[in-house]
Amino acid sequence: MDDEELLRYSRQIMLPEVDVAGQERLRHAAVLVVGLGGLGSPIALYLAAAGVGKLILADDDEVDLSNLQRQIAHTHAAIGEAKARSAKAAAVAINPRIEVEAITERMNEATLGALLSQSDLALDATDNYDTRIALNDACWRSGTPLVSGAAIRWEGQVAVFDPQNAASPCYRCLHANGTGEALNCAENGVIAPLVGVIGTLQAMEAVKLITGVGESLAGRVLYYDGKRSEWRSFKLSKRLGCRTCGQPRPTNGP
Repeated sequence: MDDEELLRYSRQIMLPEVDVAGQERLRHAAVLVVGLGGLGSPIALYLAAAGVGKLILADDDEVDLSNLQRQIAHTHAAIGEAKARSAKAAAVAINPRIEVEAITERMNEATLGALLSQSDLALDATDNYDTRIALNDACWRSGTPLVSGAAIRWEGQVAVFDPQNAASPCYRCLHANGTGEALNCAENGVIAPLVGVIGTLQAMEAVKLITGVGESLAGRVLYYDGKRSEWRSFKLSKRLGCRTCGQPRPTNGP
């Protein structure tokens, strides 16, 4: 790092758990963020500010007026622009010393595999079950830790699914049949700051995983109730018979 970077990241470097070594790990990390809406916006901005060396921002949607209530990476002037490119511009405006790649095509198995091969970590900031499952399965195949978040109405949740941790469950263990995942902001609404709370916490988990500081949420799900300002943490174990990460179900007989 040069003098400018040492000054830019000085408030992190002075933390003994981070120090120069931790900041260098951030500087050399590559992170995939899938979804640049309500959750992906604070994720991209905070990871850029924290000094993650390369961000791969993937979203095939365009900025709409109804997004601006909560998707803080985008401005009124960006309406009609690809969200990935708008978020890239916002991230680079905060930190021009990092590399940011914008992917505007819809993710599929081949695309995810190629992007994860370049990434140390992935963040799920999407809003539909099929994409979440596809990303989960691709991360498990590639051995890439996944930080997942969701926010709707007044409630949100965050979890880490880490194939490098033998005891960690995967996203399919949490939502095996897609129950509850049909909800979306367009049909159910969401209070603006909620996505900031959840997305920022996802960014925190990403920084912890990259630097090796603290204990990740792997094996737990953290729920937030915005109306009551309450946090609840639940343990999550591998689901027996999970076709992504679980052990085979036992069979009767010899």
